[in-house]
Amino acid sequence: MADLKYIQSTCPYCGTGCSFNLVVSDGKVVGVSPYTRSPVNEGKLCPKGMYANEFINSPDRLTTPQIRKDGKLVPVSWDEATSFIAENLKKYKPSERCALSSARVSNEDNYAMMKFARGVLKTNHIDQCARLCHSSTVAGLAGSFGSGAMTNSIPDIAESKCIFIIGSNTFEQHPLIGRREYMAKANGARYIYADPRRTITASPADLFLQFHSGSDVALLNGLMHVIIENGWEDKEFIEKRTKGYEELKALVMQEKYNLENVAKVTGLKPEDIHTAADWIANSGGCALIYSMGITQHTVGVDNVHATANLQMLTGNLGKRGTGVNPLRGQNNVQGACDMGALPVNFSGYQKVTDPEMHKKFADAWGFPEDIAPTQNGYEVTIMMNVLVDNPGELKCMYIMGENPLMSDPDINHVKEAFENLEFVVVQDIFYNETCDYADVILPAVCYAERDGTQTNTERRVIRWRKAQDAPGEALDDWQIISMVAAKMGYEKQFAWKSASEIFDEMATLTPQYHGMNYERLDTPEGLHWPCKTPEDPGTPILHKEKFLTPDGLGVFFPAEWKAPAEVPDDEYPFVFTTGRCLFHWHTGTMTRRSPTLDKEVPTGWIEINDEDARALGINDGELIKATTRRDSINVIARVSPMIMKGTTFMPFHFAECAANLLTHNALDPVCKIPEYKACAIKISKIEEGQ
Repeated sequence: MADLKYIQSTCPYCGTGCSFNLVVSDGKVVGVSPYTRSPVNEGKLCPKGMYANEFINSPDRLTTPQIRKDGKLVPVSWDEATSFIAENLKKYKPSERCALSSARVSNEDNYAMMKFARGVLKTNHIDQCARLCHSSTVAGLAGSFGSGAMTNSIPDIAESKCIFIIGSNTFEQHPLIGRREYMAKANGARYIYADPRRTITASPADLFLQFHSGSDVALLNGLMHVIIENGWEDKEFIEKRTKGYEELKALVMQEKYNLENVAKVTGLKPEDIHTAADWIANSGGCALIYSMGITQHTVGVDNVHATANLQMLTGNLGKRGTGVNPLRGQNNVQGACDMGALPVNFSGYQKVTDPEMHKKFADAWGFPEDIAPTQNGYEVTIMMNVLVDNPGELKCMYIMGENPLMSDPDINHVKEAFENLEFVVVQDIFYNETCDYADVILPAVCYAERDGTQTNTERRVIRWRKAQDAPGEALDDWQIISMVAAKMGYEKQFAWKSASEIFDEMATLTPQYHGMNYERLDTPEGLHWPCKTPEDPGTPILHKEKFLTPDGLGVFFPAEWKAPAEVPDDEYPFVFTTGRCLFHWHTGTMTRRSPTLDKEVPTGWIEINDEDARALGINDGELIKATTRRDSINVIARVSPMIMKGTTFMPFHFAECAANLLTHNALDPVCKIPEYKACAIKISKIEEGQ
């Protein structure tokens, strides 16, 4: 009879942080079953969560270290691999080294990589995929509120009186948060959805605002114009809790943000903008929910500031069912940022340029010589530009759980960047596109084979629990990092014996996590940061009495609307935007190895408005050519009346028709996030012989 057991863990896909039981038979994970005690998902799961077991024991898993010898990857021992890495890393100056951490791995792994980069490599050139999804949230909300995180909890969304979703296809990207949105609607809330596509998230909408991609600031400023014009602003909240209001008012009350002019820029009806403003201001509690449709723009930080401005203007902060609620993409993108896997911060957003913080970490870590200098490092997007534009400045890269050859914009540009690296280490669970450039490949464990924590989109710190042994010789990411550190002479600084030891070290240095430990986290609820003392119950809702700014006041940051960096013209007449679909995740390394999910959506497509398709003579299901100024790809057309005329959309999960060959790498000047959500494209039929 089989030895059957259930191990409670957390889903490895999106930032919602749903819990489930991994079903283990004779030491192997064979399925997923409901875990009803989680307040996040209450036993419910989306398709990705339901089949989160299918990739774990894939025959494609990396199982042994490999070194490239004479152009071929050869299996080697851990001792040979780590010695080879150490010997090569020692050849380079700290300024020539860089590292990519990961939003897919645990807090403990990210903390280990952050410590490794700053203490062993002596560099602040460390980043991860938050740069590509929510760096504008971190920068924007930190400026407005003093914290770059979601202000409210997932459960209290259901208590909202008005739901305003902009730039988030929640029902496909974060389905169990979409459930809370629908619960609010069922409880009588007004439901507003703003998006260029009439996605499934629009289905319950009382008001659907189908607007032009890249016109977010114009829309948000227009809403504020209407609110102030009608005297609907929360005067008491503005007076007692904020500063900078007069500057905001002067900007949004300009004529260009009146109803008629904003309607022209956004493509909306003036009366719909007016209705939305009325509901947001007068409902008695509005939750604003956004995701990468707001952040992935050259004006991403401006977009985020505008969402914060709207919620402060209407007093929709510090209460249940309100707030500014950015929905994080990857499972642990919040935690990766919290752990300091960023070029400007130690853990807890403590600045690397602050001499006091530098001393704090240097003293705690005890490296015999100093750690990385008190200067900011390069963001991953800047690393790619430096590698192309100034070859020789950066020479080696250590990559843990990232796949920039699929995830970064303008893939041809990234390929050129990697060709200019002299030494590359890739540490992952599967061979991916980036491995083609690796000198060393290291096999890591997946979520089901490790103990650890992750921090979901609402700042809830929750547990992963080991359910099976890793395949072959695969090891925890933190164990691999510790082995390399030891080979470079720093065994003492990486002497951890367990993930909980790493967490305890991190918590002593990180104010937001200071009151947490594994014992306290061993509950279905976990703990929301900030949790500063062992008695602190955690903080599901931020900014109740005051903001986390130095003076406790929220700051209005007026933002002018600016067009995207690349707009349609006669040659490239359509807007191109990208995103995810329900059945796949990011670069597809896990979901495309999950047979059930891969069967649902086996390849990519480009969505085109039916009128545009008719004018071009394109039929649904036809293979067509999509071309931007970066590249061309052949891709199946999905003709639909649900997407705005003049706009096209592609999911970015599929290497055979990679959307990021077409996107460009124009960056937000503040946070260096790329503009995935708006560039110019042309669509054409494939003629015979092409």
